Amino acid sequence: MHFKDLFIPTLREIPREADNPAYGLLLRAGYIRKLSSGIFLFLPLGLKSIKKIENIVREEMNSIGAQEMLFSALSPKSIWEESERWESFGNDMFRLKDRKGSDFALSPTHEEIVTFLARNEIKSFRELPQIWYQIQTKFRDEPRPRGGLLRCREFSMKDSYSLDMTWEGLDISYEKHKKAYERIFKRCGLKFHFVQASSGLMGGKESGEFMVLSEYGEDKLVMCPKCGYKANKEVAKSLPFNESYKGEEKKEKIYTPGIKSVSEVSEFLKVPPEGILKSILILAGEKPYLAIVRGDYEIHIGKLSSVLGQTVRIAEPEEVENTLGVSAGFVGPLNSKVPIIIDEYAYKIEGGVAGAGEEDYHIKGVTPSKDFEIFKIEDIREAKEGDYCYNCKEKLEFKNAIEIGHIFKLGTRYSEKMGAYFTDKNGEKKPIIMGSYGIGIGRILLSAAELYRDENGMALPITISPFELHIVDFNLDKDTSIRIEKELKAKEIEYLIDDRDESPGVKFKDADLIGIPVRITLGKNIQKGIADIYLRKEKEKIEVTLKDIVNKVKEIIEEKKKNLNDI
Repeated sequence: MHFKDLFIPTLREIPREADNPAYGLLLRAGYIRKLSSGIFLFLPLGLKSIKKIENIVREEMNSIGAQEMLFSALSPKSIWEESERWESFGNDMFRLKDRKGSDFALSPTHEEIVTFLARNEIKSFRELPQIWYQIQTKFRDEPRPRGGLLRCREFSMKDSYSLDMTWEGLDISYEKHKKAYERIFKRCGLKFHFVQASSGLMGGKESGEFMVLSEYGEDKLVMCPKCGYKANKEVAKSLPFNESYKGEEKKEKIYTPGIKSVSEVSEFLKVPPEGILKSILILAGEKPYLAIVRGDYEIHIGKLSSVLGQTVRIAEPEEVENTLGVSAGFVGPLNSKVPIIIDEYAYKIEGGVAGAGEEDYHIKGVTPSKDFEIFKIEDIREAKEGDYCYNCKEKLEFKNAIEIGHIFKLGTRYSEKMGAYFTDKNGEKKPIIMGSYGIGIGRILLSAAELYRDENGMALPITISPFELHIVDFNLDKDTSIRIEKELKAKEIEYLIDDRDESPGVKFKDADLIGIPVRITLGKNIQKGIADIYLRKEKEKIEVTLKDIVNKVKEIIEEKKKNLNDI
């Protein structure tokens, strides 16, 4: 392929819209363009990389016996009502009406459609297990699209679904996907971590994420350098620096006019934040709960959602006053009108401070284990810098990361709600046990650009680069160029020839920017029977005779592919 025959609109300057370097590089290298917030166009180079990623995904999914299908992007309201997610998905779901006024959604995920298909087609144990997958466009009405391909409103995903008879069968399907994902990400050249994760709106009993470290990542990875514990911050368990607080247990109501925040209460009453019971009204649908954590921690909404099995939110100030009859800064657990969920370390406080449930008052001497009724004792706080590992008590590390894959053990959540049953060997009707597994196709490309960028551009892994070889040809010997091109075709090497009438500076800048991993320069040395091979990532130059150059390029390409397995 010749550069002049492709649409490659490279840019010298970083576009203002680029809110992280990898996104900026994909724009500058002419891989993508933004149509609207969170909506992107893939240009020839970008699409070539995406198709290569998709092919790797297909090969590895097929290797575990998965069958490719294509489900509709448009889905009726009725199936979302059956799963009880029409409302719980909230504003993230694009909703629309047809000309008859019927409600539809642009599917953000496809559990409902898969369950619909399974309940209509799977009748007997003889038809199980199954693994179905697709590569499809998804839609989510993100409130703040960002990071280019990191958080979009329209995006490409590989999602697959396992259907099993037993929980043991689900464990096998889950492990198959985990191994397949490891192979996929290695073949794409990514350095990744597998971590414990939250199931969130997907539900289920277990989930895990594949993450790539990046200072611009939207997720937070919690890691223990000693025992190897890894988890998304949403589910990470940790030990506080101070595990308990013990104060005077004698009750005393104190006038605290206008003193609402933890820092204000701590200073006014001379009590450290870890001795303060921070009480926050949350709403699960319409049902209110009082969530309590220590004053030195924040409540984690994701953990609370998992505890209650549905999405929760923090109540607005007016909702607090309408429900509890007091403003947010003075909410307390004594004589609470709503069920209380308390964090496990807030529960250990003895003689702490809490809001009095009365305007402008707090109470000292509160002990949760004695003084009020508790609905649940759970880990609902957000792990923070300075915490220690729950397993080995080593200090935890917190790093930003990009999620590239997520796998879930859904269990029977969808099959029971939507009536997807099969008949077992004994003639008994049982719910199909399901798993759900996703990979963000565009996120793989963005992560590779992030991992392998430098001051001049990027050096994409050989397997997902739009081409394997970039030839910078200064047109000094047409016969030699034609011969090399024929040999490259014979050896099935994917190449891009830049024989434009441009200066060396322009050609080399574009080559560095675009990131094809192997480069040949056909310049002045061609008269001596020599050409240069340049390895983009390693920044290494190799002189090779013209008669050996194609064989050497083939050798380098194969070695690069082989080395990806060692990542």
